[in-house]
Amino acid sequence: MFSYLPLAGGMGLFLYGITLLGESLERAAGSRLPGILARATRGRVRPMLLGLGVTSVIQSSTAATVMAVGMVNGGLLPLEQAAAMILGANIGTTATAWLLSLSGLSAAGRLPELFRPSGFAQLLVLAGGMLYLLGKTPQKKSKALLPLGFGLLFLGMTIMEQTLLPLSRLPAFRTAFLQVDSPLLCVLTGALLAAAIQSSSASVGLLQALASTGLVPVSCALPILLGQNIGTCTTVLLAAIGASSNARKAALVHLYFNLIGAALFLLGIFGLRALGAIPFWDAPITRGGISLFHTLFNLGSTALLLPNLDCLLRLAEATAGGSKWKTPASI
Repeated sequence: MFSYLPLAGGMGLFLYGITLLGESLERAAGSRLPGILARATRGRVRPMLLGLGVTSVIQSSTAATVMAVGMVNGGLLPLEQAAAMILGANIGTTATAWLLSLSGLSAAGRLPELFRPSGFAQLLVLAGGMLYLLGKTPQKKSKALLPLGFGLLFLGMTIMEQTLLPLSRLPAFRTAFLQVDSPLLCVLTGALLAAAIQSSSASVGLLQALASTGLVPVSCALPILLGQNIGTCTTVLLAAIGASSNARKAALVHLYFNLIGAALFLLGIFGLRALGAIPFWDAPITRGGISLFHTLFNLGSTALLLPNLDCLLRLAEATAGGSKWKTPASI
């Protein structure tokens, strides 16, 4: 019989692992991080790359985006550069999905097994726990959180996969995925999931765990992924409540980036589908396939919308109100 308790425990470890990993890496960067962000005030490509790098380091696009909104609210970062940084943060969040794709490595032979999360998660937790207990200073204890965060992240993922595996033998579960023919319903499901978990990385990880059952078709997974990118905007929108006009605009840029990107990708996907250009449409998606599409979506959306950032800013201005944003004389 399927039990939700191990799934809840695995999800808890997974979420705590992501949080712990991000906090440990942010502490390693030290107090210099806000200063680095504040100095990224020239052009659009540089802050976009900065957002990508920061998110890859702290493993949370939500944290990076909230940080950008907070700096705009405090007058430390211009709105335009914050918007470009937010676009980069959306690309950086794909690093976690690729990291979790290690779960799909072949188990054949002893060497590949060492690179599977199930093979080294416990060792990382043990190493991190021992280093934390033996650390005599706060700095040493902080460094111990890095392997501990990685270990808990992979351990939680492994527990979720093992718990969800029996679902592949349940006819009702198989039917639920195979009969979903509404892309908008899949988008809504993904958005609600990411909003509930408050993390796109965690919701994508859960989708990868479901994909390990071999029952999630490409036709359902792709719209869910698009919805997850939209759902993660809720945290940033909440962070902008009561903030300055520019901070609200920065949060809305994040929302419109994902909404417009999702709409364009849905049109593109189903246009290709109508032309018969996606022969694997009903085939089960893999963890690597999820990571690949997640990356293509964010890269493609950024390539399309970064040159048109003025339009996003004006759309956010029309929604948020407040002072007028003006295109700088030189970019």
